[in-house]
Amino acid sequence: MPCVLLIEDDPAVREGTCLALRHQGHDVAAAETGEEGLRRLPAFLPDVVVLDLMLPGISGLEVCRRIRAESQVPIIMVTARGDDVDIVLGLESGADDYVVKPVQARVLEARIRSVLRRVEQGQASDGAIPSAETYGELRIDRAGLTVTCRGATVPLAPSELRLLLTLSASPGRVFSRQQLLETVWEHSYHGDARLVDACVKRLRTKLAEPPRQPRYVETVRGFGYRFNRT
Repeated sequence: MPCVLLIEDDPAVREGTCLALRHQGHDVAAAETGEEGLRRLPAFLPDVVVLDLMLPGISGLEVCRRIRAESQVPIIMVTARGDDVDIVLGLESGADDYVVKPVQARVLEARIRSVLRRVEQGQASDGAIPSAETYGELRIDRAGLTVTCRGATVPLAPSELRLLLTLSASPGRVFSRQQLLETVWEHSYHGDARLVDACVKRLRTKLAEPPRQPRYVETVRGFGYRFNRT
């Protein structure tokens, strides 16, 4: 069964979410503080982490940063409706997706299954695309789902890897944010462009791209993003 680590300090929300996730077939471990969640992470080895940003003690943002520093496990953050700053900070700290409170069980389940599919499937290659490609100092191995830059392995979270694979599969093609939301995050509705922008920012940082003149992932103002072969 897919394993979920839930980090939530509200007892009622924690118990209700645990019951819903177990009913949907997940193995669930729960923690009420960030400290407890970080302790349980290496022991439980979850397939996905559901993380509330408003935690006592260590904040959810700091927990997200610490998890991402040592693991590429998908992180879905839970935030209060309308907290735009927290959403952006959470995404930039390494979260792969988010849901807002009050959390609907069916929405959370859909997001969990979406990130799990991205981990399992990566980006399927077809006969027209070689399994490994080299663009200057960047090497993308589609078969092995690994990326190296300047000879060093680049640790990418599932959404970051899938974003890079999607863009690089069609160099020069401009993808709108909505197209990327539908392909990378599987959000078929009019989704939140902040997911895309934050993921691009994290990806550029890991590729050590100059902020003002990124080499590989280029912003096309008013349209979206494209991948450069250079």
